[in-house]
Amino acid sequence: QVIADRAEKAAVIVTTNLPFSEWSQVIPNPRLCKALIDRLTDRAHIITTGTESYRFRRTTAQRKASKT
Repeated sequence: QVIADRAEKAAVIVTTNLPFSEWSQVIPNPRLCKALIDRLTDRAHIITTGTESYRFRRTTAQRKASKT
């Protein structure tokens, strides 16, 4: 309800590291998951960077450096 109400009045920005196809892993109720995606993508600009996380890359580099 929060997303539906907010989307009718102003912009909503959502960032995630999961593609829509994997949202059901986080939102196990299929009807709720589908409704949320439907509301978020209505009149949306979806930007997919296709890049890995900078934080993950930094953490991985730090772990490798600490092993040497």
